[in-house]
Amino acid sequence: MRVLILSQWCYPEPDLKALTFARELQKKGHSVQILTGFPNYPGGKLYEGYKVKWSQREVIENVEIIRVPLYPSHDQSGGKRMLNYLSFAFSAALLGVFRVKKADVMYVYHPPATIGIPAVFIRFFRRIPVVYDIQDMWPDTLTATGMVKNKIVLKLISWYCAFIYGIVDRITVLSHGFKNRLVSRGVDAAKIDVIYNWPNPFTLPEIQDKSRIPAAAEKFTILFAGTMGRAQALDKVLDAAAILKAEGASNIQFAFLGGGICLDELKAQKERLRLDNVVFLPRVNNSDVGTYLAAADALLVHLKDDELFKITIPSKTQAYFQAGKPVLMAVGGDADAMINDAGAGVCCPPEDAEAMAAAAIKLSRLSEQQLADMGTNARSYFDKYLAIDHGVSQFEKAFETTVNV
Repeated sequence: MRVLILSQWCYPEPDLKALTFARELQKKGHSVQILTGFPNYPGGKLYEGYKVKWSQREVIENVEIIRVPLYPSHDQSGGKRMLNYLSFAFSAALLGVFRVKKADVMYVYHPPATIGIPAVFIRFFRRIPVVYDIQDMWPDTLTATGMVKNKIVLKLISWYCAFIYGIVDRITVLSHGFKNRLVSRGVDAAKIDVIYNWPNPFTLPEIQDKSRIPAAAEKFTILFAGTMGRAQALDKVLDAAAILKAEGASNIQFAFLGGGICLDELKAQKERLRLDNVVFLPRVNNSDVGTYLAAADALLVHLKDDELFKITIPSKTQAYFQAGKPVLMAVGGDADAMINDAGAGVCCPPEDAEAMAAAAIKLSRLSEQQLADMGTNARSYFDKYLAIDHGVSQFEKAFETTVNV
């Protein structure tokens, strides 16, 4: 099958469903081409070796990638962020029609919702049916993160999304909660498939090296790995660390691996509260993430207390399960249900510092065998439901259904 992947983000940017997906599809005998932008996420600056041009073709790991221009940006300015989204949407729509090869099916990665513009444009002019993969529920995400507050604008975006969902041929979502919300908004349930995400590939070390995280050999270490933005509300985790310090739980620490727009604020909060039980680690290559996950005793997922996040499953969950470590889940809804179904950790309400401190203490008091059992349960659940082979096979079925309609 000939597959066109349309995604604003692609390697060398972090991506789950562009180059990684393309490689797996090619292993299964499919021909794949990617239409994307020039790499600038998450820092908002072009990656070294790239310059914005009208069009650029490159081949990475035998996958053909077509890049079209965009305005590089990923800061806290809603206007600049929207310019980034719209610039790619229109260049992909206008240039992509002429640059992409004929395909049997087009896989479209959403967010941003503006990706629907080139998806519909290419679908119409090149007659390529669309499988539309919704990873963010717009406009809900914009409201939850505070990126857009104008009610009229949010209403217009809602109408736009409904229009796109009505045109595309098939929709895939990352959770049953997402599917239920779309159905409540008038999308045909028979048109929607639930396909869990898989993690970015990483390698786990054969031997645990606790020296990767300062004091991890002496303290029960709970690691958060990933983007530190508004949606993660990690200031509440530092509040939990302050409670642990006040209660004398000196054997527990939180470690943060990565970067994001809130990193400086979090570092300032650490200094202000004099938290010697909080460690910040710089962003590392994805290939090195496994060594840090393995060095921790438990892994943390945290999001804002918002109804949207209760129907999502944060993508880091899959990586944590693959690492075979107990998970401290502070999200609610579908994500908590996955932890409980798998027997892979403990849950607490999001943005509740006291509950998180209590959950951290609970984990730290478990025996080595109990912690190991949680990790084994996580890995078993991953192998059965979250591994990339399983997810790609489900997408193949969705592609076949779309093409044969």
